[in-house]
Amino acid sequence: MDNVAQIMDENAMQRALMRIAHEIVERNNGCERLCLVGIRKRGVPLARKLAECIHAFEGADIPVGTLDISLYRDDLTEISPDPKVSQTDVPFPVEHSRLVLVDDVLFTGRTARAAMDAVMDLGRPERIMLAVLIDRGHRELPIRADFVGKNVPTARAERISVKIDSVDGINAVQLYRIS
Repeated sequence: MDNVAQIMDENAMQRALMRIAHEIVERNNGCERLCLVGIRKRGVPLARKLAECIHAFEGADIPVGTLDISLYRDDLTEISPDPKVSQTDVPFPVEHSRLVLVDDVLFTGRTARAAMDAVMDLGRPERIMLAVLIDRGHRELPIRADFVGKNVPTARAERISVKIDSVDGINAVQLYRIS
């Protein structure tokens, strides 16, 4: 199909995640009080991969949580009259933590805003940071990622698809042109 372009393969994704992991540790002067919270669906396996990367070079076990933001979305009624809610699982205290929200793609900023609202209902972290594999632009809210794997300027008629092996059976980032 000529309307699909591969942006990242498995090796490029791994390099980007390793770089993000190093940047997270550097920005936080180590791993003390550091935790990762993945935004469902693909932010969760990315958060786990980042924790594995940090463990590989720091030897530290970083706690990883799972966040479902369905009920925090400002477009909930536009998405579905009957939203499917998954479980939030953050098995550690967020109070006074250095919390990194992890997502696959940053687009309008609305998902990140909803995630911050959801986190604040769990407690008050010392700091909330945002890590994304892809930043595609088109912000509607004044939100930016602290850690970005790759900036991919897109047109509104394009879509980014992040594929994660544990969900999709492959690691890749693809750009689709919607006709």
